[in-house]
Amino acid sequence: MNKELLESLELVEKAKGIKKEELIEAIENSLLIACKTHFGKADNVKAVVNRTTGDLSVYAEKEVVETVEDPLTQVSLAEARIRNPKYILGDIAHIPIASKDFSRIATLNAKNVITQKIREAERISLYHEFNQLEKDITTGVVQRYVGRNLSINLGRADAMLSENEQVKGEILRPTERVKVYVLEVKDTTKGPRISVSRTHPDLVKRLFETEVPEISSGVVEIKGIAREAGSRTKIAVYSSNPDVDPVGACVGEGGERVNAVVRELRGEKIDIINWDPNPAYLIENALSPAMVISVVADEEEKEAQVIVPDYQLSLAIGKEGQNARLAAKLTGFKIDIKSETQAREMGLFEEMDYEQYEESGEAQKNYSDYAEPQTETTDSKQ
Repeated sequence: MNKELLESLELVEKAKGIKKEELIEAIENSLLIACKTHFGKADNVKAVVNRTTGDLSVYAEKEVVETVEDPLTQVSLAEARIRNPKYILGDIAHIPIASKDFSRIATLNAKNVITQKIREAERISLYHEFNQLEKDITTGVVQRYVGRNLSINLGRADAMLSENEQVKGEILRPTERVKVYVLEVKDTTKGPRISVSRTHPDLVKRLFETEVPEISSGVVEIKGIAREAGSRTKIAVYSSNPDVDPVGACVGEGGERVNAVVRELRGEKIDIINWDPNPAYLIENALSPAMVISVVADEEEKEAQVIVPDYQLSLAIGKEGQNARLAAKLTGFKIDIKSETQAREMGLFEEMDYEQYEESGEAQKNYSDYAEPQTETTDSKQ
């Protein structure tokens, strides 16, 4: 051991993220194992590496006695005084052990212990590094398909994007860089096992936190997300600061912020709506881009009756029911949507008020004033 070796350990520390002190401790422990292999006993043996010079000392702690009965644990007074004249009977003397006395097998065993310690420390280091990314997003490089799963390289470790966490219809090619949401990091004997997702709603949330400073600073809060990955996402936002428009902040000037998220999601449509503590208004906003005449929400039953103009019914429901389904996920309400004609036939709203609007010639205006969705979207077409 010398300074050159200490410098080598420092290089390993920087390259592998393993602390030099852990490596030195591994070397000390390996020498103790070598002693036990060679001598058959090492309970009284100590191995110390000088942290400054790199010099190594291996010695046995032996009791100073008049007559030696066990040479592994005892040393005669005469021999002890050769090393230090101050030793007296009963003292514990430090008797150096020369490394050349170790057998070849013992030395090889020590080397294996060091190698194993380095691997173990590297494994632990990797686990802690990626465990900090759990429930967050990171960027990886697409490698190859493993069956129907996809291997994603995250730098010092690989992650697995399972078939269930892949966006249907999304094609990811080798060497392509892609953002993923880290679902779970497990510590295994072969290194961290990392599971990632491209479908998780929090992927959208984290992307907005990256693109929108008002969200990362807490000025704007994401209250809820409903997502059908690869197709459409609805996100409800809120700000307690009356001077901040939460929807506008998420959209950005010219739509640059929301478009950055859309590009990362490969064209997935995103509706951004204002969150409202009143469930009726929240449901109205959630059904955007459709206009709504009225909403009656039962907070206890978590059910809502919604009436929309006849020509807005298909828009409110959406293709294959997607708009209504996402609105229900976002609000937590079971939503029953009726057209104006259906509602009148069922007597779901008072015709007198509606007729008064018609007679005044302001029916469309009132629809607009009341029902204009409080939202921004990257694509208002259903």
